[in-house]
Amino acid sequence: MTVMQSTAGHRARFMGGMLVALVGVPAVLAAYLTAAGLLRLLPADMWWQSLGAADFADPRQLLYRHAFLPRLAISLLAGAALGLTGTLLQQVLRNPLAEPTTIGTNAGAIVALTIATLYAPWLLEHGREWVALAGGALSTLAVLALAQGRSFSPVAIIISGLVVSLTCSSASALLMAANREYSEELFIWQSGSLIQNGDAVVLGFSPWLAVAGIAAILLLRPLRLLDLSDEGAESLGTKPVVTRLAGMTVAVALSSMVVAAVGVISFVALAAPALVRLAGARTLRQRMSWAPLAGATLLWLTDRLVQVLPFASEIPAGVATAFLGAPLLFLLLPKLPTSPDRDGAMLSSVRRRSGWAYLLAGLLAMALLLCAALVVGRGATGWHVASAAEFADLLPLRAPRIVVAVSAGMMLGVVGTLMQRMTGNPMAAPEVLGVSGGASLGILLLFVATSDVSRPAMIAAGLVGALVSLAMISQTGRRQSIAHDRLLLSGVAVATMASAFSAVMLASGDPRLDTLIGWLSGSTYRATAADATIAAVTATALLAIVPLTIRWLEILPLGEAASRGLGLSLFRVRIILLVLISVPTTIATLVIGPLSFVGLMAPHLARMLGFHRALPQLFASAMLGGMILVSADWGGRMLIFPWQIPAGLLAALVGGPYLMVLMWKGRQ
Repeated sequence: MTVMQSTAGHRARFMGGMLVALVGVPAVLAAYLTAAGLLRLLPADMWWQSLGAADFADPRQLLYRHAFLPRLAISLLAGAALGLTGTLLQQVLRNPLAEPTTIGTNAGAIVALTIATLYAPWLLEHGREWVALAGGALSTLAVLALAQGRSFSPVAIIISGLVVSLTCSSASALLMAANREYSEELFIWQSGSLIQNGDAVVLGFSPWLAVAGIAAILLLRPLRLLDLSDEGAESLGTKPVVTRLAGMTVAVALSSMVVAAVGVISFVALAAPALVRLAGARTLRQRMSWAPLAGATLLWLTDRLVQVLPFASEIPAGVATAFLGAPLLFLLLPKLPTSPDRDGAMLSSVRRRSGWAYLLAGLLAMALLLCAALVVGRGATGWHVASAAEFADLLPLRAPRIVVAVSAGMMLGVVGTLMQRMTGNPMAAPEVLGVSGGASLGILLLFVATSDVSRPAMIAAGLVGALVSLAMISQTGRRQSIAHDRLLLSGVAVATMASAFSAVMLASGDPRLDTLIGWLSGSTYRATAADATIAAVTATALLAIVPLTIRWLEILPLGEAASRGLGLSLFRVRIILLVLISVPTTIATLVIGPLSFVGLMAPHLARMLGFHRALPQLFASAMLGGMILVSADWGGRMLIFPWQIPAGLLAALVGGPYLMVLMWKGRQ
């Protein structure tokens, strides 16, 4: 017994030392960098007297008092708040990956604040916090409503959060595109900037953190009982539903306050609780004590590092933490409890009568749509149909856009079908699994590496990025026998990296910013004849090749064991399908941008029309994907003429709510 007690004591001391080191080492490094920064700004003998001075003889004192110190304070406060928020959400939802970014809270708060800033600034007079809280609460409620039918399982919540976040992101991007004069400032703020101008933010945020901390302490006992089953918790006198609602309220309010104060600081709320748990904080009391400290030191250190890195402009702290959080998400995936059979069926598959009768009608509708997009439009005198003379002038302008849109839509529709059948997951799509994000990341890296970006170079860079992201995602799934939920969450990590890097570019003041915003938004208005040729040739080649994969696509949804039993060489089949997925995705991303739900929508629409077999579903998805993007491109040109809405944004803005409706109807 004495030996056991001694062993337990040694282990407890070791874990305690690990926790102290986890917080202490970053704190020491951050303190050193802070002191070095202070000395560069102001001599040490002036620090104290400048702290309470009423007026400043030296401008450096002004920067010290109203910029440096408030920034230091808000980094500590926001980091502590996010550490506490992540701990509460992970305990309430029993989900080690729950945090404000992954469950959609941050995206909703950002949309609400962006709308208020651009169109209703009077709402901000009563406090940005309340606007952010309203947006964050609504988006979180939407996520919980979508996940309710699957008993709030971890993967159901993350997938629902992904869909809500993508929808909110498309809305935010659309608002950015429509208000270019404010785009750079809004991008910097949304990327999580800790730059301060006075004490107002610190003084306004501190009471919220104090109240949230007191509420978390009062909820400690009932939250601890959530480690038991709901029946066990009820037998001990607590109501799990009320406890979860109270914990969620505190967490959502606190994370919304952080967004209102400094923008989105990604993944600190995920990293801090995960790191303290790995360091030995096993009980909720320990995590609630150590996670805020870890979050504060982590954000403090990150903020100091981004100020000393040798870049032309400062990287927003939220972007820097996203680069940390995405790899951490990969590391935490094996710890995620899953139930693939239930969580894989996030969308309903509505059985309809055979859809072959719709194919000819769809082709006719597509031909009519293409003709309408070519000849029908708006001008200075209103709506009109182009005459023969006008058509000759309009053809060189409209034809490349239409060919690019229809080709990209067809490619994304086919690729979405390939991915859903290969993984057996109805949520699989280039946008969701990070393939589009990987391609865009490759292209963005090319933007950084060189100032002269050619189309062949962009294709090569995008292809490499798509293949690398697919390899990473497939390897994650391979370790878990192609666990569908882990594939999705791996895609979230890749997409997060791409989003963070694009935010760096957008906040950098690069002279190519307008081109980059248009491309990221999914615009076709810079499409050329060369783009149209590349897209059309790739789409035609894809449609010619995919019929050769029909047998594989019919067998793969049966599962790995059945596929091997029927003679498939899974490694070879997957390699071929990955190439067929990555090449068209790269081309589509290059010509239409990374943001759209076409690869997710088209296969589901085809299935709802009755196309359940692989071959008809592939061609129906291609047809529907082309029609969706052509319609989005035409609508984007016409709706707010003479201004334009990027086709990818319009498709995503329609596709996101559509997907949420499908998920709602598919709840079991």
